[in-house]
Amino acid sequence: MVAKKLALGLLPTWALGQSNVKWITVEDGPAPSFSLASSGISYQFHVDPYTLDLIHDHWGGYAAETVPQDTGNRNGWGGPYTYRLREFPDSGRGDFRTPAIHIQHATGDTVSAFAYTGYEVKAGKPGLPGLPATYGNEDDVSTLIVHLYDEYSAISADLYYSIFPKHNSIARSFRLTNKGNNTATVQRASSWSIDMPNEELDLIDLRGDWAGEAHINRRSVGFGEQGFRSTAGYSSHFHNPFFALAPPSTTELQGPATGYALLYTGSFAANVERWSTGWVRVLLGLNPLHLSWPLEPGDTFISPEVVSAYSYRGFSGMSQSLHSLFKNQLSRANQTLETRPALLNSWEGLKFDYNSTSMVELAKGAADLGCRLFVNDDGWFGTDYPRDNDSLGLGDWVPQEKKFPEGLGPYVDDVNAITVANSSDKMIFGLWFEPEMVNPNSDLYAEHPDWVLHAGSHNRTLLRSQLVLNLGLPEVQEYIITTVGGILDSANIKYVKWDNNRGQHELPSPAANHAYMLGLYRVIDNLTSAHPDVLWEGCASGGGRFDAGLLHYWPQTWTSDNTDGLSRLQIQFGTSYAYPPSSMGCHVSAVPNDQIGRITPLAFRSAVASMCGSYGLELDPKDLTQEERDMIPGMISLQQEINPLVINGDFYRLALPEQSNWPAAMFALPDASAGVLFAFRIRSETKPLPPPVKLRGLDADAKYKLTGGSFNATFSGSTLMNTGLSLKWPNGDYQSYIIKLERVEGG
Repeated sequence: MVAKKLALGLLPTWALGQSNVKWITVEDGPAPSFSLASSGISYQFHVDPYTLDLIHDHWGGYAAETVPQDTGNRNGWGGPYTYRLREFPDSGRGDFRTPAIHIQHATGDTVSAFAYTGYEVKAGKPGLPGLPATYGNEDDVSTLIVHLYDEYSAISADLYYSIFPKHNSIARSFRLTNKGNNTATVQRASSWSIDMPNEELDLIDLRGDWAGEAHINRRSVGFGEQGFRSTAGYSSHFHNPFFALAPPSTTELQGPATGYALLYTGSFAANVERWSTGWVRVLLGLNPLHLSWPLEPGDTFISPEVVSAYSYRGFSGMSQSLHSLFKNQLSRANQTLETRPALLNSWEGLKFDYNSTSMVELAKGAADLGCRLFVNDDGWFGTDYPRDNDSLGLGDWVPQEKKFPEGLGPYVDDVNAITVANSSDKMIFGLWFEPEMVNPNSDLYAEHPDWVLHAGSHNRTLLRSQLVLNLGLPEVQEYIITTVGGILDSANIKYVKWDNNRGQHELPSPAANHAYMLGLYRVIDNLTSAHPDVLWEGCASGGGRFDAGLLHYWPQTWTSDNTDGLSRLQIQFGTSYAYPPSSMGCHVSAVPNDQIGRITPLAFRSAVASMCGSYGLELDPKDLTQEERDMIPGMISLQQEINPLVINGDFYRLALPEQSNWPAAMFALPDASAGVLFAFRIRSETKPLPPPVKLRGLDADAKYKLTGGSFNATFSGSTLMNTGLSLKWPNGDYQSYIIKLERVEGG
C-alpha cells in the first residue's frame, strides 16, 4: 500500500512517479494526477493546483497520456467552478450544474468546499460495510482512495475508485465522515460523477411497468437535464438503475459504449446534463427525495457503489463486460456459475386452491415431464388468518394447518421421494415467501401495527391488501431472520422465491428508505449466508427489483410476471443490456397467456425461456394436450443440455425484437469451443426474405459442427461470422430455432 497525505492548504512539492500497485499510476507535483488504466480502459483525473478541486480528464478507451482539456473561454455568468470538468462537484460555490454531493450543515447553509488532502492505493478492494459491492483479490482489482476535506464543516470525503482490468470496468463509491461537533444532513449523494467533453451522445436506458419491463429507450443528449429516477422505494419496474452513453453511430456490435449500473435496490436518480459549454455531467446515485440522511458527529455515511464498463465493440461488448463483472466479481452465491434445475411453479396451475395431497400430485406431474425442482408458491401459511386469498395471513410464516396438518416436513419428504422421469434424480423442493410485507388481517399486524411503514396519522395505503414492514427497525429484521430461517430449518427446502408485491408509500421520513435498504441487506445477507446451499431467486411482481444490488446475494431474479413468449423476447433482450441472461428466471406458461391473452406455439415459448439461466413451467400438467405432454420432456432435455452455455457463455444480441422480424441472439464460450444460437421469426411474411444470421464469438479458423433446426453440417467460424446462416422458416407466426455449435477437433 502507498499512502500520502497533504496538510490542509499546502500543495504537494515532491514527485512520487508510479505507484507500486498494478493498474494505478500517480504523478505528484503542483497538480497531482491519477490514472487507472489497463490495455482496454483508462480513467484519469488530476488536482487543480490552486483550488485543490478534482478535475476529470478521461474515461474510456486506453490512453497512454493525459491530455488537458481545453476549457475555452471561461468568461460567463457562472463562477469559475462552472467552467471546470469536475470529478466530485459540491454545491454553493458557483457551479450551477447539478451537484454530486449536497449537504445541509447545522448552520442551515448547503455550501461545501471539499479540497484534496491525499490518497492511498491498495491491491485488491475493500468491502462496503452494510452494502452490496464488487469484490476481488490483487489479481482482479486495484483501488485508489482519494481524500478530501471541507475545513468549514469538518466533514471528510474519501472517494473510492477500483479498476477491474479483466472486465474493462471501474467501480466508484464514497464515504463521508463528520469530524465536527454538529449534525449535518446529506441531501444528495451521487456515487458516480464525471464531467465529459462536448461530444454528441445518446442516452440509452430501460423503461417499463409491470408486465412490460426493460424496454430499450434511446434518445439524444440535448442541452439541459435528461434523466430518470425511482421514487417507489425500490429500483422499480418503471426505470432500471442502469443506463448507457454512446455516440449515435454506435450499434450492437460496433462503436464505443459506456454502461453505468448502480448496485442498489432502493430509490435512485440518474442525471445526464448537457451544459452551455456542451460538456455533459453524468450522475448516478441515491434519489434526493428519499435521502436527507442525518450525519451525526463521528458517523460515516457510505454511498452505494456504481460500476461503469467501457467497450469499443458496441453495446454487446459493453454488456459482456458488465455480465462478466457481475458473475465473477459481484454475485457471491454458490450457484452463480452452476447449471440450474428445470422447475415447475405451482402458481398458475393451482393459485391458492390446494392442499398437501394436490401439491404432491402436481409435483409428480412435474417429475413426469422432466422437471427436477417443484416450487410451492403463495398460500401455504397462516394461523388465525389462513392464506386462502391475498388479503389474509401475510406475515404469519407458520404452515397452514388445514393444508399441511403434519407441517411442512412430511410433505416435503413426500415431494423429495418422487423420481424424475428417465433418471435416478429425486425432486427438489422450493418455497415462496414475501417476508417484507404484511396483511392487516394477520396475527403479526394485530400484535405489531407500528412495524409497518407509516407517516403519523396519514392513511396507510393498501395495495394488494398489504402494507410494507419497516425493515429499518432492528426488531423487524430479527423477526424476518428468525421466522424465515426457522421455516428453512424445518424441512429440506433447497430453493426460495423471495417476492415483493408493492412499492413504498407513506415514509416516516425521507431517510427511511435508505434505512430500509440497509436493513433488507442485513436480513438477506444473514439468511443467504446461513443457507448457502439454497438457490435463492428474487422477485418483485416480476422485474420490479431486477438490480445489481440484489445480484450480490442471490444468483437470479424473476424477470417479469408477463410470460408471453413475444413480450418476454423484448423484456429479456432489454434486461440483458445490463444483466447476464444467466441471472434471469424465465418460464413457459399455458396459453392463452394469462397476462395478455396471446397464443404462441409451445416450442416458441420454450426457446424464449431457454435463453435464461433458470427455466421453468407455470402450468398444471393435467391441462396439457397429449402433443404438449410428448414435446415438453425433449424441450427440458435440450434446455438442460445448453444451460451451461447460457450460464457461462458470452452473450451477443444479433438482432433486436423491436427492430427486426427475425430477432436472434447467441452464447459463445469465452474459449470459442462451443455456442448456441437462438433465432426467431415473429410474423410469417412472403416478402422480404429473412436476412442471414451472422454469428459472433467464434474462432474464425476453426470448424464448427451445427446441430438443431434443419442443420446437421460443419462450417468454419469465418463463414458463420461473415457469410452467416440462411434459415428456412416454416409457415406460421412465432417460429424458433435453437442451434448448437461445437468446435471440431483438428478442424
